[in-house]
Amino acid sequence: RLEKRKGLKYLLSAYSKLKWNWPNLRLLVLGAGNPDADSYRIIGERKLDDVVFLGAVSDKDKARYYKSSHIYCSPAIGKESFGIVLLEAMAAGIPVVASDIEGYSSVIKHGQEGLLVTPKSDDKLAEAISMLLKDSNLRVSMGGHGRLRAKDFRWESVAKQVMEYYNVLYEEHANN
Repeated sequence: RLEKRKGLKYLLSAYSKLKWNWPNLRLLVLGAGNPDADSYRIIGERKLDDVVFLGAVSDKDKARYYKSSHIYCSPAIGKESFGIVLLEAMAAGIPVVASDIEGYSSVIKHGQEGLLVTPKSDDKLAEAISMLLKDSNLRVSMGGHGRLRAKDFRWESVAKQVMEYYNVLYEEHANN
C-alpha cells in the first residue's frame, strides 16, 4: 500500500541520487493507493520519468516481479509489525534493503540477507542500494541467505515451534 508510513518519498529521493551513476536504473512500485504530495513533488522536481507505479498486483504477478528484480527495498518509517514483504522477496532470492525498524529487524540480519538502514534517511538508503548495485556477488550471496532464512518462517516451521512451546508449557503445568 502506498501509505505515508511506507516511506516512498525517501525511496524516491534515494533513487534520484542513484540515477546519476546508474542512468538505466528503473524503479517499480507495487501497491494499492496513490503517492502522497511529497512523492509527487520529488518525481516532478527531479524528473523521475522512469518510476513505474503498478498498483495492486496479483500474487502471481508479484512473484514474477520479485523474480525479475535485482533488489527489493522497503523504506518504511515504522509501525510495521512484521516483515512479510521482506520474507516474500527473500524467498525469491532477492537481497533486501529495508529500514532498521522493529518489525523488520526481527526478520532480516543486517549484512546477511540484506541491509538495514536508518529510517527516513534517503542518503543511507542510497548508500545501501549503491553497495548492492556495485557488487553482484554480494547481491547473490544475500539473496541466497535470504532464501534460506525465509524457510524458517514457513507455516510448517512456525507451527512446529508453537506446538513445541505448548508442549513445554503443558509439561510444566502437569508437573505442578
